[in-house]
Amino acid sequence: MTVARQELGRRAEALVAGALERAGARILERNVRVPGARGELDLVAMDGRTLVFVEVKALRDSSRAGPERPALAVGPRKQVKLRAMARAYLAERRGGLPSFAMIRFDVVGVRLDARGQITEWEHIHSAF
Repeated sequence: MTVARQELGRRAEALVAGALERAGARILERNVRVPGARGELDLVAMDGRTLVFVEVKALRDSSRAGPERPALAVGPRKQVKLRAMARAYLAERRGGLPSFAMIRFDVVGVRLDARGQITEWEHIHSAF
């Protein structure tokens, strides 16, 4: 992954985390890697009594490649991977998490302009 792509992703994750916090969620962790699972969980949050794993997908306004909407980049293979990472995360942090009643997987797709400002926002609750 290029440095520019990593910066775009980090910028989008920061914007999404801020928006979720303003909406009342509590961000527990960002950019989490867990042993036994390849990849990274973008955001782990509490929304009331629900533990939420949030996958953030970002595209630049000028992008000609990729899906029609950023959130569409989370297809079946990515969903399987995210579930595996969530299982590993829960196993590793057994007893170290706030009490929760449910688990949810959300996808937030954003499109950013050249200044890094959001021009498109799509938050899919319980995406899969």
